[in-house]
Amino acid sequence: MIRTQIQLTEAQAERLKRLAHESGQSTAAILRQALDQFLARQQPNRRALYRRALEAAGKYSDEASDVARQHDRYLEEAFLR
Repeated sequence: MIRTQIQLTEAQAERLKRLAHESGQSTAAILRQALDQFLARQQPNRRALYRRALEAAGKYSDEASDVARQHDRYLEEAFLR
């Protein structure tokens, strides 16, 4: 574990202490659980990413007609520039 320091409002600290006491958990454990839940919600929505990819498909043109077959080569060339 990594030790970190945060600042809470007085109201947050009181509610957190009360919740810890009522649940029999430490305040640190409750904060870790809350952070895990928050971070899980921050994961990109796969459906939204898929929808964005579909919207981009065919939107741009290029002289190369073999992009579907040679996409890895084109990506490598673009990133090495």
